[in-house]
Amino acid sequence: MRCTNLLGTRYHFENAHAIPKNKPLIIVTNHQSMYDIPPIIWYMRKHHPKFVSKIELGKGIPSVSYNLRHGGSALINRKDPKQSIEALQELGQYIEKHNRSAVIFPEGTRSRTGVPKPFRTTGLKVLMKHAPSALIVPISINNSWKMLRFGQFPMGLGAFIKFKVHLPMAIQGDAETQIAQVEEQIKNGIIEVKS
Repeated sequence: MRCTNLLGTRYHFENAHAIPKNKPLIIVTNHQSMYDIPPIIWYMRKHHPKFVSKIELGKGIPSVSYNLRHGGSALINRKDPKQSIEALQELGQYIEKHNRSAVIFPEGTRSRTGVPKPFRTTGLKVLMKHAPSALIVPISINNSWKMLRFGQFPMGLGAFIKFKVHLPMAIQGDAETQIAQVEEQIKNGIIEVKS
């Protein structure tokens, strides 16, 4: 994050809620770029966030791949639904037992323009089932897509990346209905996208 400050990047993390540290969390957020991840790690560090990540990221990225493989995150193979569900079940059980947090991007892949994609609900349902005492923490992310608007190079200049934490909620009622509410809350927190 400090390195990107050299490009004029600013970060603002808005959280008006007292999120307990003695409960598991399921952090649900939209996904705009890889620059979504370091601020969540930093600002939510007291909750020990673990990520739901595609299995390809478990190799080849110095320190990141090692942490994903050995730090408690779930590496899922999107071509193997059985493996994906088992990995998510393990993550849900882990955060339930150890009061950690799981971060999931239900869009499934990042939005390259900032316009949110429809949520895929299966992974979130699995986490909710296996971490029933967790609080769901919705977060809206704005403007991180601007870091990669031209690809990896040149990087975008002067992005003001904003994170808004919405009111945490207990898991209750019909999962589909609750996920739809979470999706609407997150999308309502995304500002109009302008290139």
